[in-house]
Order: sequence, then C-alpha cells, then structure tokens
Amino acid sequence: MKQLTGIAIMVLLVAACNLSDKFKKSASTSSNSNSNSSTSSSDPTADEPAEKPNPTAAQTAAIANGQELKWDQQGITWTLPANWKKMDVRNDTLNYGGDGAFLIVNISTMPASFPTDISIKAMSEGAKTEKKNGKYDEVKWLELGGLRGVEFRQSKQERSDDIRRLEWQAYRKYAGQTQLVTMILSTSDGAFPKHEDELYAIMYSTKLVH
Repeated sequence: MKQLTGIAIMVLLVAACNLSDKFKKSASTSSNSNSNSSTSSSDPTADEPAEKPNPTAAQTAAIANGQELKWDQQGITWTLPANWKKMDVRNDTLNYGGDGAFLIVNISTMPASFPTDISIKAMSEGAKTEKKNGKYDEVKWLELGGLRGVEFRQSKQERSDDIRRLEWQAYRKYAGQTQLVTMILSTSDGAFPKHEDELYAIMYSTKLVH
C-alpha cells in the first residue's frame, strides 16, 4: 500500500508539471487564434453540455453508511466509504485511502489573469485526442457541486499493478484566488473493477464552494 501511495503521488506531481506546460502552450496558441475572432462569448465551452452526477444503485450502495469528509481549508466535502483513512491533509493537498484505493486532491493557485476558459477548453480537447490515441477510454464534461469541469478515465493498463486513474479537473474562484482543482481517484489496474463503483460514488459526492 505504501508503494502504491508513493506511485500515486509521483503520478500527481508529474501530471501537474505536464499540465502546467500544456496550459501555457494552449493558452498562448488559443489566444493567438482567437484574436481574429468576432465572437462575443466569454466562455468557449458554453455550447458543450456537461453531465451531472447520476449514480447507479451500485455506486450509491458503495458509500452507503459512509463517512463525511470535510476539507475545511478549501471548502470541499465528500462522502467516503467507512473504512477509508486519512493519509495526509495540508492546505493545498489531500490524500485519503482504503483497501488499495486512493483519493488525491491538489489545489493549484493561478494568476488572476490566467485564461481559465481557454485552458479548460484546451484540456478537454487534449483529453479527447488522447482518447483517440487510447490513453483514455472516457472523456466528458462533468458538473460537480455546480462547478463545470472535465472528467477523464485512463484505459486499462498494460500490467495489473500499474496505477489506473479516474480524474476530474476544474477552475474556480475561492478565497479571492483563481484555482485549478485536480481530483484523482485511483487504484491498481487489476483492482479497478472492484473499486470502480466507489471511485465514481466518491467523485459524484463532491461539493465545492465556488
């Protein structure tokens, strides 16, 4: 379990670095291409519908009689299975887990002028491309707690002990800051079918102040 936790945290850090570079490139490219556009819309994703949580009976059952987790520093709450335990909680990161599955959340503070609409659009388009390439098997707009974001799920991994992730990212305004919220629910590829319902149930239970 310690090995799996370490891998999950490393994956999060690498992903955060890669996303930061992609955001800068995407924002620059999109800004240039949009400079000649006459559209008056401030949100380039507004015409793309976002799903809202609609848990199945199995997903609901997975966290029935579960525990409420409140991340007071960030105004976010979840419902977790009763056997999940706290692993680490700081101002900008949170990590809980149970039975080889994990919830990792990271808050990244962005400049006030950061083009969040352009970035989230680029994130969605990038994930769709990766889906075509086989990296993801599910990509969609998903609204959690009234906040619109992108959800993507990694495809089945090469080895059963490789980490497989279900992820959601969104931008919000909180405590006077522009923030990127990154939520990763993960377990080993071999255990993913066993934990899939609870991972989705935890994600769907998310409530955020924004």
